[in-house]
Amino acid sequence: MSRTTQITSLGRDHDLESSVTTSIQLQPLPQSEIQQRDTHRHETSDGELLEIDPVLEASRAADNDVPDGGYAWVVIFASAIVCFWFTGNGNYTWGVIQNALLEQKLASAATLSFIGSLSPTIMAALAIVNARVIRWLGIRVSAILGIVLLGVAQLTSGFSTHSVAGQFITRGVGVGLGMSLCFMVTSTIPAQYFSRKRGLANGIVSAGGGLGAAVLSYVLDALIQRFGVQWAYRIVGIMTLVTGLPAAWIMKERTTLPRVSFIEWRLFKDLKFVLIFVAGAIATFPLLVPAFFLPFYSTSIKLPSSTGAALLSGYNFSSAVGRILGGFCSDNLGPLNTLIISLILSAVSMLALWPASTTLIPLAFFAIINGASNGMYFATVPTAVGNIFGSARVSVALGMIVTGWGAGYLMVSTSISITVLESEADMRITGSPNRRLYIGRAWRIGCGSQGLSTGHVLRRFPRYGSDWLSNTYEISDKLVAFSQTLRWIR
Repeated sequence: MSRTTQITSLGRDHDLESSVTTSIQLQPLPQSEIQQRDTHRHETSDGELLEIDPVLEASRAADNDVPDGGYAWVVIFASAIVCFWFTGNGNYTWGVIQNALLEQKLASAATLSFIGSLSPTIMAALAIVNARVIRWLGIRVSAILGIVLLGVAQLTSGFSTHSVAGQFITRGVGVGLGMSLCFMVTSTIPAQYFSRKRGLANGIVSAGGGLGAAVLSYVLDALIQRFGVQWAYRIVGIMTLVTGLPAAWIMKERTTLPRVSFIEWRLFKDLKFVLIFVAGAIATFPLLVPAFFLPFYSTSIKLPSSTGAALLSGYNFSSAVGRILGGFCSDNLGPLNTLIISLILSAVSMLALWPASTTLIPLAFFAIINGASNGMYFATVPTAVGNIFGSARVSVALGMIVTGWGAGYLMVSTSISITVLESEADMRITGSPNRRLYIGRAWRIGCGSQGLSTGHVLRRFPRYGSDWLSNTYEISDKLVAFSQTLRWIR
């Protein structure tokens, strides 16, 4: 065979091999059935895989551009005015109206307390829904709608003071709808304008609510004494519309809120979120009882109704101070540390002070301490949620947490408390066994669980807390042990 023929044959063989080789193609891998998570994985220098939450990263990037001052303070003070009215018209002044309706013999104390509990329960139950409403309508329109609902509900309540069903619809459901919108708006807007001073901003907004409750406690009592409960409702409703609507108009978004899920179920896989959710659900069991029953309890120990209103006003004023203090502590000690401090103070005041408050002075001291600690708690929750889970997610995460408060508002804060009191043959007898049983044991279980749940967050996640609170378990255990030694617990 000639050399030319050999070269030609080799060339053909090479072409054949090339054609065979290039005809083999890799088939794409089948698509995984595992859904992609809303996180990205990043490999660190030491080879460790970290999951990066894009919403949290977007929140951190947005927090770098917040004004932390200037016009932001105008928005904050407008939010405080809105908070003034929805808190003042809500839970913290119901005790004054409840006393007046009891004197009119409209219904039993248990029924009236259930009416009062409807508004905070609806506020909590609709928190997730209103988080979506705010994203749909915007903060300004949502705030205006909330104030309109609140004012109209108060006005119509003035025409239904002789109807239990009317009070359920107007004072219970109507006020609850307005409160829910206003609460979500005022709780989420500070995160858009503040980062370094976010705790203080939330504290000022929340303090507006405490101040509103303190002022309206006096105002409602004076209006009821002078004009009756019907016109007290109507006058406060008109005042709400006249001053609340301009404040709501000032409130607006700084940036467009990113789209997030209606409910972020994966947050329940985060132990930090679960523990804050559980601690909040437990905390609301006892927190509103003093606000509802200070006037009722003061009457039972032979104090005049004006003294009960003054005690409630002092409770609310100290709550306003505690809210600002809570904001300051959140910025300097950390929001979770502040939550633990507030819960421990609330537990101690309920365990040690209220059972011994059979005269005016210890009862006033209890109202001051408990009001400040409870106000500190409510002012700190939005800051904790925004700092841990991101300002871009604060409306959804806060809505999910607040929804967990509904059971405590509806069940223990009102109905169970008054049922225990009414089971006595004479509610005027102080220091009754049932009162000691409920206040002692229920408070011990509830407040002790608060400390245990929240303390576990710091032990598992020390970067969100400080070393000096790492022994929260021991503090809670000692508190429970101390309460067991008190004679009034049987």
